[in-house]
Amino acid sequence: MTLRPTDSSTLLIDGKLVPGSGGTFAVTDPSNEELLGYAAEGTAADMDAAIAAARRAFDDTDWSRDHAFRARCLRQLRDALREHIEELREITIAEVGAPRFLTSAAHLEGPIDDLLYFADLAENYEWRQDLGNAAPMGIPTHRYLLKEAVGVVGAITPWNFPHQINFAKLGPALAAGSTVVLKPAPDTPWCAALVGRIAAEETDIPPGVLNIVTSSDHALGAQLSEDPRVDLISFTGSTATGRAVMRAASGTLKKVFLELGGKSAFLVLDDADLRSACSMAAFTVCTHAGQGCAITTRLVVPRERYDEAVALTAKSMSGIRPDDPRDPGTVCGPLISEKQRQRVEGYIRLAVEEGGTIVTGGGRPAEHDRGFYVEPTLITGLDNTARAAQEEIFGPVLVILPHDGDDDAVRIANDSPYGLSGAVYGTDPDRIAKVVAGVRTGTLGVNGGIWYAADAPFGGYKQSGIGREMGVAGFEEYLETKLVAEPATS
Repeated sequence: MTLRPTDSSTLLIDGKLVPGSGGTFAVTDPSNEELLGYAAEGTAADMDAAIAAARRAFDDTDWSRDHAFRARCLRQLRDALREHIEELREITIAEVGAPRFLTSAAHLEGPIDDLLYFADLAENYEWRQDLGNAAPMGIPTHRYLLKEAVGVVGAITPWNFPHQINFAKLGPALAAGSTVVLKPAPDTPWCAALVGRIAAEETDIPPGVLNIVTSSDHALGAQLSEDPRVDLISFTGSTATGRAVMRAASGTLKKVFLELGGKSAFLVLDDADLRSACSMAAFTVCTHAGQGCAITTRLVVPRERYDEAVALTAKSMSGIRPDDPRDPGTVCGPLISEKQRQRVEGYIRLAVEEGGTIVTGGGRPAEHDRGFYVEPTLITGLDNTARAAQEEIFGPVLVILPHDGDDDAVRIANDSPYGLSGAVYGTDPDRIAKVVAGVRTGTLGVNGGIWYAADAPFGGYKQSGIGREMGVAGFEEYLETKLVAEPATS
């Protein structure tokens, strides 16, 4: 399919597709380093106009109160995106380096279909909740709660799973009745810009309700966070940037939702099928070149079976070669940029300096002289205090660690500043339940269970974030609660 970059080189502001005031900036294919085209370069003035439009749309229209209309608009958007699914797929593969097979799931089709869940929530949610009568201070009173949209939402999103993360914010925020200004990552602007074009041309979403400002200038995210007209910031990205977003938002004490980094542990108990567990751990860390905050990057195995686990994991990882994401069989595509590849390679060198051993991988694949590829890499010989075991690498790099029983495995899992995701493999249900109860993390998969779904809340403990995304809990992040008390009539 021929890409049409001119269709994705506009901003969406106040219902209009407009050029960026700063001109354009380049979009590169990470699989071959070739220029794909250009995206609209939004400026501070464009961001200001987008925020003003979102404020007007929230304050001066019935968008926040017309639940049925919002549901209809979300279903329109989902259907329109489905009509453009192949165009969206090719842009996602080219711009993100997303493996083709993943675009049938969490990289594209799944997030689009998730809009239907939030449309249903808009129609069926209990917007008014009766608390009944009481007599505080002896005064007969009837009380009820009103759930109301938070207002203007500033959404700042990363490059690794752009559709999944964009729609995980747009779906619930719009369903809740908020208006949105979306600032996508500069590495993947087309994914958001094309959605903006489709929304503007093929849905009844009113002007100003959805605004999308692409830009290579990270300062626009700070501008969005600081602006007093914005009521909530929803940010997904690194923990370091999340801290900066919190600081920027603190001046106006706006609500902040943060979905941040992870260094999740894959725990293998001594009664588990070791071959199956190691194979799954290897596949997971190689998927999309390890560029996922919830990917398990520490494999924690019984000490007495450590050498066996290393051999099994190395065999699986060495069989997964980085390749062209357009190939349906590719699991591990490129990293997003040369900057990210240098970061990953830096951690691999650091692991060796810390005393680790590279069992498989560790370099650039010889078969690719272009593209930002790194071989799936397994590291042994480190303990959990090593930086490679503590810090988020965001590449296809797995550190394998020994444990001395279930309690020690839980200790290792929790010995981290993060608490986003994790996995447990074992046979005894009672032991598994104890481990699940002990690990401090927002999401856990047991024996291959899949936790990603529209109705399943996702988020982390500790420095992995604040709040939840998806599900009713994620929807309610975009609501305020108003208590109304009136004289009791009986």
